Order: sequence, then C-alpha cells, then structure tokens
Amino acid sequence: MRDRAEAARKAKELVAKMTLEEKAEQLKYDAPAIPRLGVPAYNWWNEALHGVARAGVATVFPQAIGMAAAFDTELMKEAGDVISTEGRAKYNEYSRQGDRDIYKGLTFWSPNVNIFRDPRWGRGHETYGEDPYLTGELGKAFVEGLQGDGEYLKSAACAKHFAVHSGPEALRHKFDAKASEKDMRETYLPAFEKLVKEADVEAVMGAYNRTNGEPCCGSTTLMEKILRGEWKFQGHFVSDCWAIRDFHTQHMVTDTAEESAAMALKAGCDVNCGNTYLHLLKAYEQGLITEEDITRAAERLFTTRFLLGLFDGTEYDEIGLDKVECREHLALAERAAAESVVLLKNDGILPLKKEKLKAIGVVGPNANSRAALMGNYHGTASRYITVLEGIQDAMGEDVRVYYSEGSHLFKDRVEGLSAGPDRLSEAKIVARHSDVVILCVGLDETLEGEEGDTGNSYASGDKNDLLLPESQRQLLEAVTETGKPVILVNMTGSAMDLRYAQEHCAAVVQAWYPGARGGKVIADILFGEISPSGKLPVTFYNDTEALPAFEDYSMKGRTYRYLTETPLYPFGYGLTYGDIRLKGVSCCGQNVAGGGQITVKPEAFTVEAQLVNNGAIPQEEVLQVYIKADSANAVPNGKLCGFARVSLAPGESKTVAVPVDKDAFTVISDRGEKLIDTSSFAVSVGFGQPDERTKALTGKECTEFTVKL
Repeated sequence: MRDRAEAARKAKELVAKMTLEEKAEQLKYDAPAIPRLGVPAYNWWNEALHGVARAGVATVFPQAIGMAAAFDTELMKEAGDVISTEGRAKYNEYSRQGDRDIYKGLTFWSPNVNIFRDPRWGRGHETYGEDPYLTGELGKAFVEGLQGDGEYLKSAACAKHFAVHSGPEALRHKFDAKASEKDMRETYLPAFEKLVKEADVEAVMGAYNRTNGEPCCGSTTLMEKILRGEWKFQGHFVSDCWAIRDFHTQHMVTDTAEESAAMALKAGCDVNCGNTYLHLLKAYEQGLITEEDITRAAERLFTTRFLLGLFDGTEYDEIGLDKVECREHLALAERAAAESVVLLKNDGILPLKKEKLKAIGVVGPNANSRAALMGNYHGTASRYITVLEGIQDAMGEDVRVYYSEGSHLFKDRVEGLSAGPDRLSEAKIVARHSDVVILCVGLDETLEGEEGDTGNSYASGDKNDLLLPESQRQLLEAVTETGKPVILVNMTGSAMDLRYAQEHCAAVVQAWYPGARGGKVIADILFGEISPSGKLPVTFYNDTEALPAFEDYSMKGRTYRYLTETPLYPFGYGLTYGDIRLKGVSCCGQNVAGGGQITVKPEAFTVEAQLVNNGAIPQEEVLQVYIKADSANAVPNGKLCGFARVSLAPGESKTVAVPVDKDAFTVISDRGEKLIDTSSFAVSVGFGQPDERTKALTGKECTEFTVKL
C-alpha cells in the first residue's frame, strides 16, 4: 500500500464512519480501539534511535553519533532495515498476544536530525553531528532502511525535532530559539528538507522550544508554510511529549489547555504525545476548532496505518522472534562499531602486539561499564561485552589482565565511607604492574542526555564545559605520571577537552557509546584485528572559551564551517593503521591532481579519485570532498559536499567516483534565499578537511583545485 492516494481514500472512508468523539480520541498517542469498526488500539510512541528501544531484547547498535562517525550511508540503510525487521518481529509477536502497549508499534520516532551546534548539548549524541549535509545523507539512508521498499511501509520513520532544537535542555520548555533566515536555511532546515523530499519520511515531530517566537508544535511558519507548503509533506505530524502543554504552562502563548490544543491542531499537529488533546472536545464546544480540523488529522493518521498495512495482510507478517538479535544483525552491529571508532592520536604504540605483552592494565570507570556501551534510547541486549571483557577475551590465558575502576564516574569516591579518591592507589598499582595501560574514561547517559531523563544534579543532561569529571581528571594524571604508556579510550557522545591526553598519552581513541558488544570491537582495534577508520562528525574544540553563549543560535563561531579558532581535532579527522594515498584526482574527466582550474556544469559534477593502499594490511578510509564558493554569502571555511567509504586490500589501487549534487554550488543569502551568485569555487579532495590542523595531524594534504561554472 505504498499508493498514498489509495491509503488516503481508505482512511477517509473509515474515518467517515466515526463519531466526533471517536475521531478526537484517535489523535492521542495511545489511541483506543473502536471495536464496532474493527479498529484495534494503537500506541504511536515507539523509539528506534540505534535499535528498537524500550520494549525488551533487541540488537543494540552504536549510538547515533557513533554511526555518524562511520560516514557510511550503506551502513545506515542496512541498520535501518535491521531495526525495522526487528520492529516488525516484535509487533507481530506482541499483537498476537493482544499486547498493544507503548513501544510496541511500528511508528518509530527516529531519526534525530537536529544539528549538534554546541558541544555542551546533552542530547547531541542522538544526532549525526554538526554538518547539515552529512546529517541529511545519513538520515535519508536510515529512513529508507526503516521504511523499506516493499508494497507496504515496513515501519514509519519520523524526522525530529522540527526545528532549531539543540539545547539548553534545562530551558527547552520555555526557550525561544532565535535564528536568522540564513541560519535557518543553511543549517537548521536542510536535513529535514532532504528527509521529506528525498526519503519520503512518513512523520515529523515538533520540538519543545519556540522558534522565532512560535512554539514549534503549533508553528504555522514551520508546519504550514515550510513543511506542507514549500516541501509538500504528505505524512503526519506528532508533538514532542507533553510539548503542547508547554504552550500555556511555560511559553505563555495561550491561556488554557483548550487554546493550546486548538493552536496545535489548527497548525497541523495530528497526534499529541501527551494529554492536552483530551481537551479537544471542549475546544470544539468553545468554537476554537471545527470538526473538519479533527477529521483532517484523523485521516492523516489512518493513512499512515493503512500504508503500514495494519488492516491488511503484508509481506512482513511472518517475521518472527528468530530475527530479533540474530547472528546477522549482531554482525552488522559489530561492523557499525568498528567503523565508528576514531583514532585521534597514535605515537606508534597501536596496534598492540600481544606477543610482546606480559601484563596489561585496564583502568577507569567506563572500562567495565555497560552504561558506557549504550547511549540513550536503547533496547536491552541479551549479552554485553565491556571493554574489560573484550580485552580479557582477546588475551586469553597468555597475558595477565589487571583491572581497577580507578575512580567513580563523577563522585570523589566509590565507597561512601572512604576518605577520598579511594580507587586511585589501586589504579597506580595496576599501572606499575602492567606493560601498558588502557584507560577508559568518559561519560554515560546519566551525565549527558535529555532533560528529566538523566541522573545529574541539574536533571538537564547538558555539560557546563568540556572537561572530564574531576575524579577522572585526577585518575588520568595519576596513571600517566607512573611513566607507563597509556592508551586513552574516551567513551562519550560529544566533544571533550582532551588536550592533556593528547600531550601525555601514547594514543587516544574516541569510542563513543559503541553498542552492547562494543567492548569486543574496541579490543579488536587495540590489537590490530581491525584498523580504525572512523572520522569525527563533530569538531573537538580545545575548550568553550571561544564559543558563543549556549543560548545563542547564531552559527557564527560554531562548527567547522564557521570556526575561527584552531580546534584540537577537526571535523572529518581520524587516523588509521594503514597508508592509503591519493594517487590522482580527476573531475568530470579532467585531471586536477596538480591543482589548476577546470570548467564544469553543476548538474554533472563528479570527482574521481585514484587511491592506493601502500600499507601491509586491509584498510578502510573515508574520502571527503569540500567546496567553498567565492562569495560573501558562502560559509567561511567551506562545506562538505561529498564522501565515500572505501575498502582496499594491501597494494590495491581503486578509482572512486563521488558525485556532487548541484546544491553544493548554492549559497544562502541573509534573506534565506538559495542561489548561485558566483562562477568560482574552491574544491578539495582528501581524507579530511583542507585545513592546517588536519594536515599537521595526518601528515597528508588534500588535492585542491578551482572550478568555474
């Protein structure tokens, strides 16, 4: 039933048989059954950020920011397909039991395509990073995987949170995110537009905050003018949870719950996650809405249910429990973890040689932590493999593995009655008895996450700065001062101040939250079974001193496109164990390996790179293409416009074609207009940005040339 017109016809026919009260009740996220019409109960709320979440056992992929570091659209589509397969399996099995509870439907409120504009934002690890192009490409692939290409929607994806939403979490229920027309069209809206226009995403969720004065879940500008007007969105719109209540209790743009419900419904919000739509009938009685308003929303929602085949037999009905966390799905999750890990520093110590080790120390609060594997919005795995366990399994009986927690994640002691940092001595003892120390630090969802969903003292989930908790900073200094080589494994979902580690550790690894069995993959990378190949989807700043205020939504001074300071680690950066080199570059059939200038048509712009693996091991790399228009309207540092993950055997050469969309040549004016206002563009091709910091860290230069239209 991918024929929307036919699904809409059936929805209209069914809704016409309902009373006003029945239609209004169907706009709640927990829609009740209508037995006389054969309509079962349906709960619209389900999560699938990096695996089917909150409904029992499921394959748990790396957190979204980790999958973004893979720069791999094929992986994202495959992950989406796996998640929708497991979602169908669960839906089929639960439905047979008559269980239609929350988190057991087929409408997944994922992906989160907000832009991670500030490293302090606690929910940034739910996103695909700071770049609109990368976010759009990965989000599109994920949606295509979730929704499938069958006769019916395999599941319904949802692009959230529309729009201009990235903290502060503590203020989100009353905050007004003010963004210029240029920033809106250049940064905050493009990923949503791509998912609507190119991936045909079935749902869009509004944000808690206001955007330029209007509450996002009741914004006629966002919902009517842009989403349904400009972009021709045909699916349904859902509020964030209890966001409509904020209209009258926090934003103060309405006086009553009836007015809030009416504002949201008339603007185009079809389903309410929350309870404010319980007041729809009173709003109707007060003349604030019409029956047609209620009918329109109900028809949209039942159109989605018909597209999913919930009233028909589908090709997905026989998917069963055997597909949940099956061997193939776990293998893909491991591949995702392997591609996500970013090697930030290596003085030559990695990969470790097992035969040269007698004892290895594994230290740190995240070394044996399941929480550090998971991120947030996660399912339940049947088995977890922490970093410690992964290393123990890899070492077997031949090498002694010592372990110390080293410190509490954020408190000054592990045992409440102790005198102070009570695991520090043990950590130093372990280090002194070891040939090398794997120091696992970072955060978890209790320290960075969603407001009200976390266990930190402010219940907001945002970070005040980029520093590791003081307990871990003490641990890092104490272990490095022993003189033993230290490999830092940082498990966070965001950029941290790793300057001390960069200076004092032999290697630095960014592992994100790598999924339920991520510890196995990290061990495989440390011991050279896998070469790291991830790239940073966010800038790692030195600190927050040069960043604008967190509440400032202007992009000036933020992310790699507008950065004026030299970062610690740039967007797009990541080392490997191999040595893949650019052997030649051509563009539209013209050789540009030596630089120079070529003339092209933007509609047929393709970069071809000849790569060679000069190393002795199989290797993956991420080829990246950046473009900068010679225009006052261009982003100051250029922008990513193409990428490709490449795999090469030792000694192998390969030519890789990277098509560049004609939109790459456009800029956004101060009035929000998309235009091409120059004929000259600087293009770079390489394994990172064409900036000095990337060059200094990698020892590799990009091929740069000029394009004329």
